Amino acid sequence: MAAPQNVIGIVYDYDQTLSPTYMQDEVLFPKFGINPAEFWKRCKKLVDEDGYENELAYLKAMIDYLEMDGPSNKDLEELGKGLQFFPGLPEMFEELEVLLSDEHRAMGVKIEHYIVSSGIKALIDGSRLKPYLTEIFGCEFAENSAGRISFPRRVISHTAKTQYLFRINKGMLDPAEDVNDHMADELRPIPFPNMIYLGDGPTDVPCFTVMKRFGGHSIAVYNPADKSRVSFRKAFQLAGVSGRIKHIAPADYRAGSHLRLMLEETVLEIASRIVETRRRELVDGTVPAPTH
Repeated sequence: MAAPQNVIGIVYDYDQTLSPTYMQDEVLFPKFGINPAEFWKRCKKLVDEDGYENELAYLKAMIDYLEMDGPSNKDLEELGKGLQFFPGLPEMFEELEVLLSDEHRAMGVKIEHYIVSSGIKALIDGSRLKPYLTEIFGCEFAENSAGRISFPRRVISHTAKTQYLFRINKGMLDPAEDVNDHMADELRPIPFPNMIYLGDGPTDVPCFTVMKRFGGHSIAVYNPADKSRVSFRKAFQLAGVSGRIKHIAPADYRAGSHLRLMLEETVLEIASRIVETRRRELVDGTVPAPTH
């Protein structure tokens, strides 16, 4: 039996997409007295001289710097309460629900929100965004017998983020499930044309590429307060010769903003298509009563 396919999935990167800062710079480094310049220098050394992959270098450096303090994942969640976001968040998550009409709801249309990040999941878990999200995918730490973070349990690189788009697409949200198992398109709960991905630059290119290939929707956002224009250029280049995305917008999630209007229109477009498809399915599945 085919899946209803009546869910609109909005997937967000985190750093520089939902927040103007990097999560560790904002709450973790100040708490534990870590010098950001020294930290990133250490990460670069691990990559350049010791052959580490970028994300593993970042997590190893994190564990090394936090060894003396020995925080737990719960401690990191507590820090996540201090995370700040671009204007309009987290209010937008509830406000988008108002877009759906009675007809949309009667046909079972609903919106789900996901974060796929190379950042630290525990920090996002503690943030004000958590109650609005169906699932958060991010890097995770295992804990030792003393309850302190001790080793990376899950690493999500920029390229590995695409795996989680397919997990959302197939409804396989448990990382223990093999996302490579074949699943017919009609059985996938959130087909790519029902998905919207928001990211901020080159690290989101693999996800933008997957969305374009399979008929999804992508928006690149930039920080309008960045006077250097670096943030804008990252987004602008994605819409240029590479043509990986169609739309760029300032990261302002408030009602009436450019980004919000694009999100709302895309959601409504998908919702209307879902309703039309469901109508056709109902008509095609109805057998007329016999006439005399």
